[in-house]
Amino acid sequence: MKVPSDHDLQEMAGQVAEALMRVGGRMATAESCTGGWIAKVCTDVAGCSDWFNGSLVTYNNAAKEHLAGVSTALLQEHGAVSEPVVLAMAEGAVQALDAQWGAAVSGIAGPTGGSVGKPVGTVWIAWGSAGNMQAERHIFIGDRDTVRRHSVAVALHNLLKTLQLQ
Repeated sequence: MKVPSDHDLQEMAGQVAEALMRVGGRMATAESCTGGWIAKVCTDVAGCSDWFNGSLVTYNNAAKEHLAGVSTALLQEHGAVSEPVVLAMAEGAVQALDAQWGAAVSGIAGPTGGSVGKPVGTVWIAWGSAGNMQAERHIFIGDRDTVRRHSVAVALHNLLKTLQLQ
């Protein structure tokens, strides 16, 4: 799988912008391992304040709880890198930032932090509309930058596919 370039990511963000403007919605993100990179490429698009409300960078569990409203019980039961948590992050961002659409990412970018069940490169990505989020697990191969670039690209791509169905 080709590693997305800065140009690729900016192009995807532009396509998401066009789709959001077409459907009349606004988006928000909650990001862990990407550290705000989705927000960065979205805000690289001129006029982004018309469709992008903001992002919650929720790198540790306390931030996930306090900013995105993820419950302590959910984090304890499933761990930060899990489907239930990334779905809760996406819903929390949409609610906290008054948006209709959202995306969230939580993963292990490496080079450390992996385990047998969740190796380095494991990333859960959620996207969708308020009350209708979906998520999928990926295992990206490569260094920290590569894992993060792929995560941003997949989040934008999946949100774009969903918006195009509207």
